[in-house]
Amino acid sequence: METIGAYEAKTHLPQLLERVSRGDRITITKHGVPIAVLQPYDPDKRIDVAAVIAELRAFRAQNRLDDLTIHDMIAEGRR
Repeated sequence: METIGAYEAKTHLPQLLERVSRGDRITITKHGVPIAVLQPYDPDKRIDVAAVIAELRAFRAQNRLDDLTIHDMIAEGRR
């Protein structure tokens, strides 16, 4: 996978998109730190929204704050 800086990616976006459409994957960096990956679209990686909502509800049911408020958590240093 090729790595390219953010400024160069912005400057050459049409050419990068053409390469990605042919199957290339390109990592975009900012000051040497990876921040994004350009890759071909994969319709098989769709997120099942209903399943995500069910998982969130199950998590919420198992993890209660009881009487603890957001104000209390901030006062304790949790953010």
